[in-house]
Amino acid sequence: MHWIALPLPWCDEPAAPPGAAVQAAAAGWWALRFTPRVALVDGDAVLLEVSTTERLWGGRDALRAQVLQAWADASGGPPAHTATREVRVQPPGTQTAWGCGPTALVAQAWLRMAQAGRVPPGQGVEPGVDGLPLHTLTALRPHVASLERMGCRTWGALRALPRAGVARRFGGQVLRVLDQALGDAPEAHAWLELPEQFVLTAELPALAESADALLWSASRCLAALQGWLQARQQGAVALELAWRHDLRRIDGVAIAPTQALPVRTAQATQDMAHLRRLLSENLARTALAAPVNQITLRLLESAPLPHRSASLLPPGDLVGGGRDDPASAPGEALHQLLERLSARLGSSQVVAPVLQADHRPEHMQQWRPATEVLNHDRAHPGTPAADTHAPDATLWPTWLLRPPRRLAVQGNRPCHHGLLRLLAGPHRFEAGWWSAAGEGAGDPGHSCAGLALRDYFVAHNDVAGLVWVFRERWVPPAGGAMQEGAMQSAFTAAQPHRWFLHGVYG
Repeated sequence: MHWIALPLPWCDEPAAPPGAAVQAAAAGWWALRFTPRVALVDGDAVLLEVSTTERLWGGRDALRAQVLQAWADASGGPPAHTATREVRVQPPGTQTAWGCGPTALVAQAWLRMAQAGRVPPGQGVEPGVDGLPLHTLTALRPHVASLERMGCRTWGALRALPRAGVARRFGGQVLRVLDQALGDAPEAHAWLELPEQFVLTAELPALAESADALLWSASRCLAALQGWLQARQQGAVALELAWRHDLRRIDGVAIAPTQALPVRTAQATQDMAHLRRLLSENLARTALAAPVNQITLRLLESAPLPHRSASLLPPGDLVGGGRDDPASAPGEALHQLLERLSARLGSSQVVAPVLQADHRPEHMQQWRPATEVLNHDRAHPGTPAADTHAPDATLWPTWLLRPPRRLAVQGNRPCHHGLLRLLAGPHRFEAGWWSAAGEGAGDPGHSCAGLALRDYFVAHNDVAGLVWVFRERWVPPAGGAMQEGAMQSAFTAAQPHRWFLHGVYG
């Protein structure tokens, strides 16, 4: 077996700070990405048993280097000494104390030696576990003073004493712990397990009276959420930040005991910076009814996180730039930008187009709130888009006029800055028949969608350039269709075709 021991952030402090439980949960869940066998011991260390997973990470040394580098990046603590029973030099980039060994107690002992700055001397062979001091074993600390008066200061000295006498004077637990540390007796650990649902409550170190103070406290819960998501290989889709008010009445007016703020994202993500920005934008527009003394972060919805990239370009650090090069850093994802702007400006102020199953150009799309569109696309990933590819769809213009502009007619030819010459067409549209009969018929600018019978052409002249025009076909008047051909011809002659400009090529 092989164990790695890492310190919790407050291990050097006399008492655990407020929110220590949140940080401990975040540290334990973070470690589960490397191995399923993780234990929190003595309230100051995280133990990882990695013998069953080290081959998946490229070997013991490679795994150890990744664990230490990731832990240093996550903790952001100052550089410290490093000790281990097998490796005597600190791996590159490591900025935290650590220890490792064949048993959990040996790894924890070397961690405590490293925290005390007592690394093994020289580059030669280490003295081994026999030279470790007694105080590195938690169970021996109550007996350290008595044993030192007997001249017993190390594990080796304690092991050399008569076992029967040690058991009578100090109890059998002393020998049992020593045997476990030396690998002569099995160890039992309460393995850390992820809860099925993420709900994390944290008491605030001080009353929060502003959104900034609330966000600062929520950041630690987000770190725990990231560890939970990484261990589950999930991404957050919806979460809720709730807070408890310290007061129940203000100026005689009763206030709600709690308040909650839901946040949704279009795509499953483990990017806590993005979720923090969304919380920040929403909290900036939320007034706290009273000072807050407790917060609860709850994951409402999650989804499997796809481990693939849709980009055909390599990452920024592979195309000539380093990680600190702003020019090579990847940009913000589009859905993240839209979500952040929607949270800041309001959902109705940021809109996105939605394709409609309608052949009328002015009704082929609707503008809806961007967050609603993104959430629909995420909830229905296999929904096909509306089919707008007509046989001559490549002839459609880039810009549409809304509403279409009626054109003058000269000799049955449309005019726009002069006579237009028809180059392509007609492309016949017959749509809107499902709307109320006759609503908007004959009036392309009508506010109601109605029957549209049109023949579209690509037209041109030297002044207007390429334009998209349509000729309105005859529509039977309200009150019933005409039955006789002679009457229809007479009506058509009395109602000449109208032409409209609907698009411009640019």
